[in-house]
Amino acid sequence: MYRILKLRDRVRVPPELFGEDVREAVEEAIRKEYEGHLSSKHGYFLKLLSVDEVSDGIILPGDGAVFYDVVFRILAYKPEMQEIVEGKVTEITEFGCFVNIGPIAGLVHISQVMDDFVSYSKSGVLQGKKTKRSLKVGDIVRARVVAISLKSLQTAKIGLTMRQPGLGKLEWLKEEKKNA
Repeated sequence: MYRILKLRDRVRVPPELFGEDVREAVEEAIRKEYEGHLSSKHGYFLKLLSVDEVSDGIILPGDGAVFYDVVFRILAYKPEMQEIVEGKVTEITEFGCFVNIGPIAGLVHISQVMDDFVSYSKSGVLQGKKTKRSLKVGDIVRARVVAISLKSLQTAKIGLTMRQPGLGKLEWLKEEKKNA
């Protein structure tokens, strides 16, 4: 789920930013420290939206930087259990498919693609044995978040399922609605 967070922190502004306006230097320091980073509590920090408060700076002994207590707003994405997401299939493997759900990709294990026996072809397609439905790179799908591990950016994992009513490739859902 996307959220706008209001955070309070002490930001380090390095000496190379001293020539800039204080507010611009603080914004640049916040962007460098937060944007594109992961917090297990808040999720992925995407974009600094505003800096609401900047205190007078303080200098700590042994560090040439200035530290400012700031209050700022930032856009973050943190997936939630059971959340319904839509995304684009970015990779097909013999064990499932990866779906881009915004700033991260989730994995739909081959057993969670559809209620059918699914096989993988060397051409990069997952296909149902009975239904003949296929899934390939570029398809848009709707899935449910069933597992989350956000310990670090390198090991973050999101597990998805498409084996529930109302989930799957959007084309399949349109067919089902049309035939109902």
